[in-house]
Amino acid sequence: MSRLKEQYQNEIVKNMTDKFGYKNVMQVPKLDKVVINMGVGEAKENAKLLEAAMNDLEIIAGQKPIATKAKNSVANFKIREGMPIGCKVTLRGEKMYEFVDRLINLALPRVRDFRGVNPNAFDGRGNYALGIKEQLIFPEIEYDKVDKVRGMDVIFVTTAKTDEEARELLTQFNMPFAK
Repeated sequence: MSRLKEQYQNEIVKNMTDKFGYKNVMQVPKLDKVVINMGVGEAKENAKLLEAAMNDLEIIAGQKPIATKAKNSVANFKIREGMPIGCKVTLRGEKMYEFVDRLINLALPRVRDFRGVNPNAFDGRGNYALGIKEQLIFPEIEYDKVDKVRGMDVIFVTTAKTDEEARELLTQFNMPFAK
């Protein structure tokens, strides 16, 4: 069992119950899943770029990503419906906790000029979205083998009812929110 999951089961549940006064352990919010999404707009001209992005995402997440396709055609972007234009991976369970641990403790401190993540990127239903500008912050990615610097979105889906509960949950996971 990962260190973060043990920490969640022990002290985070206790701290959240003390702060919000839950009557039942099942009311305590928890991390449901983490979705990592990488948009590769240039994939419409060159399919190899999407393949490279998928390889990077697989190395980062430890799980095979799926290609995402365009929902509708956009003439200005030269995109047709059904064209592959990105990739995503959904992490749950052990892999999710392991990824969150690596993201918070290894990757985020390696970001240039890092002052913390945006504390206002909650969606109103207890989910948090984090944008990463380059995949190089992950130690698994070898700098020499990167063909192009790509960004990604990391979405933390929680069972929290409010943004305040979700913010407290992520703070308990040591998420470095900007002051």
